[in-house]
Amino acid sequence: MAAKTTTTPKALYFTGDPEANAYLVEEPLALTIGFVLDQQVTVQKAFSSPLELSRRLGGLDAAKIAAMEPDELDRVFREKPALHRFPGNMAKRVQEHCAVVASEYGDDVSRVWTEAKDGVDLRRRIEGLPGFGEMKVKSFGAVLAKRFGIAAAEELVPPHPTLGDVDSPEALEIYQAQKRAYKAAVRSGDSTAAWPSS
Repeated sequence: MAAKTTTTPKALYFTGDPEANAYLVEEPLALTIGFVLDQQVTVQKAFSSPLELSRRLGGLDAAKIAAMEPDELDRVFREKPALHRFPGNMAKRVQEHCAVVASEYGDDVSRVWTEAKDGVDLRRRIEGLPGFGEMKVKSFGAVLAKRFGIAAAEELVPPHPTLGDVDSPEALEIYQAQKRAYKAAVRSGDSTAAWPSS
């Protein structure tokens, strides 16, 4: 039986922009693109960029993005303010991501989780999305489980804090402070460094 969405939050508090936060809930592709972009930039930048990308393109449509001339999408990403610290690489990655969404999920990325039979199936589906490595699979799974109530995602939730624990602007500040402390400990050579328990 397919997993059902039991909760629909009003927003995901991953940016400082209420409109961008709401868009992450309204447009599932914005959420997955945000995860693709969540690398070597702040969480706020990664998850606010899908709304800006939508504005520049007149909406987010996986099939249309997949079919764009790569040079044109590259230009859109580089337009000031650039959508990422590495706009060229991320334009390519987002286009690859959208191509899979369009071809395998009929242009509806929410089918990745709404049609997953169980946690194993959900993990396989998320791992098949370009831009999702192991850490992002866990973090995205935590968001699906804790913010959207997707039962199949519960077994993907790791024991350490993730974006799934962010339910307010204050919670984002706490999460980022924990992450900074962890990274600082790792850089200092602390072999016992570990995420605090949720």
